[in-house]
Amino acid sequence: MSLLALLLALACERGLTHLFHLREPRWLDRYCDWASRVFGREGSATVPGALVAVALPVVPVAAFDWTLGSHLLGLPQLGLAVLALLVSFGPRDLRDEVDDYVAALERGDRAEADKRAKELLESDAAGRGAGLRDAVEDAIFVQANNRIFGVMLWFMLLGPAGAWLFRVTDLMRRRAVFEAVRQGRPVAPESFGGGLGFVHGLLAWIPARLVAATYAIAGSFEDAVGNWRSAVDRAAGGLLDRTEDLLARVGKGSLQPSLAGIPPQSLDAATARGAWRIVARATWIWLVVIALLVLAGEAA
Repeated sequence: MSLLALLLALACERGLTHLFHLREPRWLDRYCDWASRVFGREGSATVPGALVAVALPVVPVAAFDWTLGSHLLGLPQLGLAVLALLVSFGPRDLRDEVDDYVAALERGDRAEADKRAKELLESDAAGRGAGLRDAVEDAIFVQANNRIFGVMLWFMLLGPAGAWLFRVTDLMRRRAVFEAVRQGRPVAPESFGGGLGFVHGLLAWIPARLVAATYAIAGSFEDAVGNWRSAVDRAAGGLLDRTEDLLARVGKGSLQPSLAGIPPQSLDAATARGAWRIVARATWIWLVVIALLVLAGEAA
């Protein structure tokens, strides 16, 4: 049932791109602002507060999934699983964002390319010059874990509530970062936003390592492994920062040999397109492995 739900959700996501605006979690932004006021008060325990804040929108999904059980041959539960995955894979489609960014580059529309890069980076990309190429490349590899692979893993482990749990932690910690940047202050580790980042870092740790290994298989294995060692040797920052640095480094290593001989004027587009190819291959690898594990489990 989990494998079927996953395949249906991925198929629906490619066929319903014109409806993606409906899954923008605007209500979650308001909830995150409220949770920040309640659980982020000075002197409160940030990580326990973040755990409670994350659990509140997830518990109803878990309870509903448990209530549905196997009634009506499990079809209602299947529908809930597909819906939870569709919401959790969003809010925007990573492939469409990469395609829009590349299309803007290829027609020479730098302003539109910066706008699309800002969506990928979830920050202001204007004025970064040559550094923008590396930033977008890193973002594609990191965002793939946040929007696709982490959701898939926690769905297979915990069902619809697991997929929603992973996505909620990512969306809430991004909202906290956005508010901090808007107010002109950093996100301190001891703040509510820091607690949310730590919780998401815990949930992202396992899928990120599996994804990094898949990037290596999907691209240049030797270069990816070499960058993995470099990421371990130079590890710095918080748990989530180290995880995202690992994904970016390994992803870059897996892609690097395929960029040899690309003209400099085409390198920005080729880099983004190549990074998405690695992500797409990794997605197929995950689906094949999940299918084999499910079949092996049923046979046993």
